[in-house]
Amino acid sequence: MAVLGAAGFAAVGWTSADAGGVSAEGRATASAEPGGSGESGPAPTGPTAGSGAAAHTSGSPSAGPSAGSSGSPSGSPSAGTSGRASDGPSESDIPASGPGTFTTAPGSSAKVGRGTALRYRVDVEDGLDLSATDVARQVETILGDRRGWTADGRSAFQRVSGGTTDFVVRVATPGTVDKICGQYGLDTGGEVNCNVADSVMVNLKRWLLATPVYAKDVTAYRALIVNHEVGHFLGHGHVGCPGPGKPAPAMMQQIKGMDGCVPNVWPYDDQGQLVTGPAVA
Repeated sequence: MAVLGAAGFAAVGWTSADAGGVSAEGRATASAEPGGSGESGPAPTGPTAGSGAAAHTSGSPSAGPSAGSSGSPSGSPSAGTSGRASDGPSESDIPASGPGTFTTAPGSSAKVGRGTALRYRVDVEDGLDLSATDVARQVETILGDRRGWTADGRSAFQRVSGGTTDFVVRVATPGTVDKICGQYGLDTGGEVNCNVADSVMVNLKRWLLATPVYAKDVTAYRALIVNHEVGHFLGHGHVGCPGPGKPAPAMMQQIKGMDGCVPNVWPYDDQGQLVTGPAVA
């Protein structure tokens, strides 16, 4: 199992660059399940898979999180589970499937970013030992970070618990993710995430365990998942490593290998420059 060294973790830079949060990992397109605050809803139809731990409609399932700016992985927000795999569950503790119904995190957030806000909801599959409120807080932090997608000067986000939404972030068991993503022809194999229609499907296994590269900082990997999949929703495709020793782009399928890049979970760096690489089909 690969473990990040000091240099690798420095590149991850989970610590929020400001009072806001981080940014999200990949995307796939699929219609989201209905469901308002505190209510269960049926699973959505129509998929696209993302990176980090996600599958993509126009490609193979993506893997691995991306890293962002420099900084320490410490100081990550709490989200119902520890940020370190050593303190968290093992793979045998994660349920393979669930009911396919969801509870929506209550409340709402302030708008972040300068463009017209994309309204999003955060849902957690029923029966999981996760707080929808805590998960929503982490997602807010990620999408609000100045190294996230709002750094493009056009993207803006606002979490809601009811009414019209542009996309939904859903944390679900591997079986439920496979079912929803599979409706759109994506094979997530019980392992990866996807973005289908307006649903960002987050595999519970990846949310809790990350990948070997990020096993020491699961919270940072969550930022990669969100940034990668939301990046797909915004229209960004996969890219490769820009060169040995350089930060891995958030839109790189890091779960498939780092190719010489160092871990990074953010779309933009501290100077507001997009972290990217050569386009990958």
